[in-house]
Amino acid sequence: MVRRAVLAALVIVALALLTVSFRSPTSGALHDVQGAGASVLRPFQVAAERVARPFRDVYGYFSGLATAKSENKKLKRELHDWQAIASSYAANARKAGDLEKLMHFEQGAQYPQNYRAVNTTVTSYPSGPFAQQVTIAAGTNSGIHKGTPVVSAEGLIGSVTNAFPSTAQVTLLTDADSAVPARDVTHGVTGLIHHGQGSSLILDLVPKELKVAKGDIIVTLGTVDRRYPDLYPSGIPVGRVQSVGVSDTASYLTVEVTPFAHFESLDAVAALIKK
Repeated sequence: MVRRAVLAALVIVALALLTVSFRSPTSGALHDVQGAGASVLRPFQVAAERVARPFRDVYGYFSGLATAKSENKKLKRELHDWQAIASSYAANARKAGDLEKLMHFEQGAQYPQNYRAVNTTVTSYPSGPFAQQVTIAAGTNSGIHKGTPVVSAEGLIGSVTNAFPSTAQVTLLTDADSAVPARDVTHGVTGLIHHGQGSSLILDLVPKELKVAKGDIIVTLGTVDRRYPDLYPSGIPVGRVQSVGVSDTASYLTVEVTPFAHFESLDAVAALIKK
């Protein structure tokens, strides 16, 4: 009971002092007492301020550091997003350029007659150094079947070896089992194109008494005998002769051919469907 009475008295006194403080003029005994109290407490206030300042500075430093790290993460995420967008735009621009060149090839004199083109894109690339197949985003639903020749804007890349409704697997000229009958446009020499060293091709089975020169253009031979139709139509560009070697012990020339197609960066291609 006594504690409650003391508490009530203190509350009343506090309210009274507040009332007097608000209603009293800016000078007087009460304000003098307040001023004296403030003067007495001033040294303690200054000391407390000096003691607290380093802690406030440390808090501010770590708070700023945390904010900077958060902003850095945000900027990195935004940079990654913009880089992805830029890469997408670059890929689309490259694809558009390849499609434009492919259309130009299809309208040119080297495009084989009686064939229609199914323009598509490469969706997967060789998984290793010994895998020389790519996957294209078109299949039997578009008329593609096993043996369908496939070209890029630069020239022949290979033929379809597996066909599915909406995709197909293309074996490239650089595959060890690939073989394409071909001819030298300049000198009329014929031979067989197959894989050579690295990314080069070899025009094989050319008798060494025949003439082949560096810079000659090599194209597909096409069907010679209708009883044995070739997979590839005649006249599709294959590559350019890089070097010609002759050996006293060999019966054939060693003709190295640089392919026109860039097998390491295939994008837009066309499957040639016979009409």
